[in-house]
Amino acid sequence: MRAEVIRIYKSVHTWTGIVAGFMLFIAFYAGALTMFEVPLNRWAAQEQRPAMAPLAQSEKLIADTLAARPDARKSFTLHLNDEEHIPGRITWSKGRGDKSPWSADYAADGSLRVERNTPSGMAQLIDHVHRTGGLPGDGEVTELIMGVVSTLYVVALVSGLIILLPSLSKDFFALRVGKNLKRMWLDAHNAIGIASLPFHIVIAVTAVVFAFHDQIYDIQDTVVYGEKVKAQMAAANAKPKPDRKPAAMLPPDALLAKVRELSPEFQPTAMQYTAPATASATVRIAGEDPRYVLRRDGSITLNAITGEVVNQSTFPGNYNAWAAPVAGAFALHFGTFGGTPIRWTYFLMGLGGAFLFYSGNLLWIETRRKNARKGGAVEQSRSTRWLSAATVGVCLGCVTALSLTIAAARLLPAQGAQLNSWHETVYYGGFFLCVLWAFLRGAPRAGVELLWASAASTLLIAAATVWRGFAIGAVDIGAVVMACGFAWMALAAMRRQRHGATDSVWSRKRAAATPA
Repeated sequence: MRAEVIRIYKSVHTWTGIVAGFMLFIAFYAGALTMFEVPLNRWAAQEQRPAMAPLAQSEKLIADTLAARPDARKSFTLHLNDEEHIPGRITWSKGRGDKSPWSADYAADGSLRVERNTPSGMAQLIDHVHRTGGLPGDGEVTELIMGVVSTLYVVALVSGLIILLPSLSKDFFALRVGKNLKRMWLDAHNAIGIASLPFHIVIAVTAVVFAFHDQIYDIQDTVVYGEKVKAQMAAANAKPKPDRKPAAMLPPDALLAKVRELSPEFQPTAMQYTAPATASATVRIAGEDPRYVLRRDGSITLNAITGEVVNQSTFPGNYNAWAAPVAGAFALHFGTFGGTPIRWTYFLMGLGGAFLFYSGNLLWIETRRKNARKGGAVEQSRSTRWLSAATVGVCLGCVTALSLTIAAARLLPAQGAQLNSWHETVYYGGFFLCVLWAFLRGAPRAGVELLWASAASTLLIAAATVWRGFAIGAVDIGAVVMACGFAWMALAAMRRQRHGATDSVWSRKRAAATPA
């Protein structure tokens, strides 16, 4: 391949990476943490709640709850698993935006216990940061921006692969550790990028599809389906006509037995009732089936009065030609298949992806210094100093702020709906403070200081557990390991400052910079 072509693609790869790299770092680091959303929700449960009522009492509990609480008659969920972060056997809310749902269960004396809950929104905030690249504001707008960023991500992947093709066999397994730190960083950047290329292609393509799915569906509806998609989807998801006449529902055990007849391997986790105790009552039974790739979970909807199947288009093994590829795309992007091994693989891949974007900016800065050197020290331009400060502030600010908001789930007292707004305040306040610190202190000083801040804030997660008197768990152990990793990186950055090239943007001894 001609050197001129390689130079063009290298330029494309560099600038698409720089433009999109900040948001992609945030998306990948937060995305790695979302692989453990359920354990984080369990960890964030502030109070040890009483044990749930036995499932055998579910029919009576449903009747008592509907009699006592008219607001549960629209829809409620019966939880089949007894997990720490689920506040009660039955839960319901006023709508999707209700952050303080209600729960009902039996107290120790057998009386009905109804409570309004304030679950921590910490895990949901991390997921929001992942989907929006950390941009505050309207979710729909920020997700569209992430779609543009993901498109640049695809361009960076393709151009990076083209750059590496001529030397792939020679450089793929090379990791040259020595005084040439730029060479070592480049080797690590290339090795991680090539080894995880299939993963990155899947993530990039699915992210683009998720961001622009409404526009894609509209085009398909017009070009392919003759504007009949809505009618087809309505027919596939037909619901019983509303009928408010009272009617006796089948017991939960009987409904679950009908699902077991269809698929003995299906593992139900929740039953969502709609219009309960009326003639049009339905129940969506959600669960898992390790034999299939699922979107997040599989589900089947039954008539709660007769037990007849109303909708099984998302039931494992019954996906239609439309639902199957959609479920596959979601599963591949979110790692909702393969159990714990895949979850850990995606976690490590997410951290590796974050490293790619962080190291990409470092490589550009060091390459510019090498190219600008003409027998003497390089005077760093203002733009280079700003980019290096932004790299440190945004990337390490994201790490620090996410660790702080996780720790806040146990450090802050439960304050109703205010707890969720506190999580946002802690994250965005911590993030922008780190960015400001990086620009005020400069990249050399801030690089070390924010790595120590990342280590301290991550260690604070485990410290919060000890302070609250809870048992040490997997989340705390993982936090200690990651804190040690950030501390090691801080020590390495300090050595780099002392012994690295004095004209490097990362050196505190560098020559005075002149404005660009």
